[in-house]
This record gives sequence, C-alpha cells and structure tokens, in this order.
Amino acid sequence: MTALEQRASGFVTVARTADVEPGTVRVVEVDGRSLCIGLTEDGEWGAIDNVCTHDGGTLGEGELDDNGVECPRHGGRFDLFTGRVLALPPVRPVSAYETVVEGDEVRVRI
Repeated sequence: MTALEQRASGFVTVARTADVEPGTVRVVEVDGRSLCIGLTEDGEWGAIDNVCTHDGGTLGEGELDDNGVECPRHGGRFDLFTGRVLALPPVRPVSAYETVVEGDEVRVRI
C-alpha cells in the first residue's frame, strides 16, 4: 500500500512487528504525534498518546503489565486499548488509536 493509500484509509504504518517484543511498549513518531505502541503477552497490539496527563511523562518509556501502560515518573497507569486511567495519579485519560497488523507492518488509524 502506498503512503497516499495509507493516509486515505486513515491507517499509517508506525513500526514493524519485529520492532516490539511481547509485553513491552515503545515510542513512535507519526504525523507530528508521539505515540506509545505496545504488544501484550497475548499478542494484541495497541496505541495511545505518549504523554501522561498527570505531568507529561513519556509512556512509551514505561512498562506494560497485561494491558496497562505504567508511566515511569509516578506510576500512573493507562489502558493500552482505550486510554482510560487504570491507576492514579492521572485523572484524565489519553487518546487511544485503532491498531492493526498487516503482514509485518503495525498500522495505526490517525
């Protein structure tokens, strides 16, 4: 799929499947946005905004436990699939993005 076709579908390739180990998250930059993408131990992919709503911590540098991404600064946790807050101190959710895998490409709907 060409870059133009990707943008028309709303999905953009952000990584290769080999780029992320199961049970981890990482930071990707796409269209001027910083995202946290992750792969659960169960093989499910998700993507959320990379910035903690509590104090701006980098979520993609945190840890993934089940489907919860833990902010490395103060331990706040966000759901990798919905962006909702799972543990304080943050009280506002982050945006979540539909994520699919096609071949070896991880694609996110922006």
